[in-house]
Amino acid sequence: MSIYLAEVIGTMILIIFGGGVVANVNLNKSKAEGGGWIVVALGWAFAVAMGVYAVGQFSGAHLNPAVTLGFASIGEFPWADVPGYIVSQIIGAGIGGAVVYLHFLGHWKETENADVKLAAFSTDPAIPNRFANFLSEFIATAVFLLVLNSIGANEFTEGLNPLIVGFLVGAIGLSLGGTTGYAINPARDLGPRIAHALLPIAGKRDSNWPYAWIPVAAPVLGGVFGSLVYRAGFLGEGYGVLALFSVVVLIVFGVLYFMNKRDTEVSNPDVKN
Repeated sequence: MSIYLAEVIGTMILIIFGGGVVANVNLNKSKAEGGGWIVVALGWAFAVAMGVYAVGQFSGAHLNPAVTLGFASIGEFPWADVPGYIVSQIIGAGIGGAVVYLHFLGHWKETENADVKLAAFSTDPAIPNRFANFLSEFIATAVFLLVLNSIGANEFTEGLNPLIVGFLVGAIGLSLGGTTGYAINPARDLGPRIAHALLPIAGKRDSNWPYAWIPVAAPVLGGVFGSLVYRAGFLGEGYGVLALFSVVVLIVFGVLYFMNKRDTEVSNPDVKN
């Protein structure tokens, strides 16, 4: 199997189980309706583990552009393969979203809440706030890549690594996921969001494109930052690159802060920050 096909299949599996658990606990008349956040977090944890188990031997099972770019930024993955991996991941995620749609075909029209339908495909913030939402996704993905790199440096019983990675995703979901739905993966959000926009889902809303850039850009920035922190803190290398990238991060957050402040002043002229 080619590395790119492996990333398509692995990411598809990730979304079938991950998007599937969200649909399963939220869509009306599902036998799992009302399963709650813990079920969702565990479902995504298992989704990651199963995707990694399926294709890890072929491509390393990144299944996530933030992982691919994070590894490449510290020299653990060739930059020449990065574009192909990212395109493959987005395609796989879109296919996975389509499979989720087909599996729950009879439940979309039974569910009136259009936000719930979108949630089965992509993330949405609990409290819309450009700066805070970006920060949440940045932190969660930075932690993900920092720990993921650390896991890779340890020796486990053969075949256990994917399960440990699944535990990591579960921990992030249980502890950090309530703010934005913890995309921590641009492909996981963008591919199914495109599927949501294209598929004839009964009673669907818009695909919330004004928000869509945050679960793409923030995980990319956070993933690279987390990897650079690992390289500097754990391996004692790349301090200069980390310092330079930290300046970039501060500039991005500074711009977001002032944009957020401007928007608040425009929408609430009597509020002074």
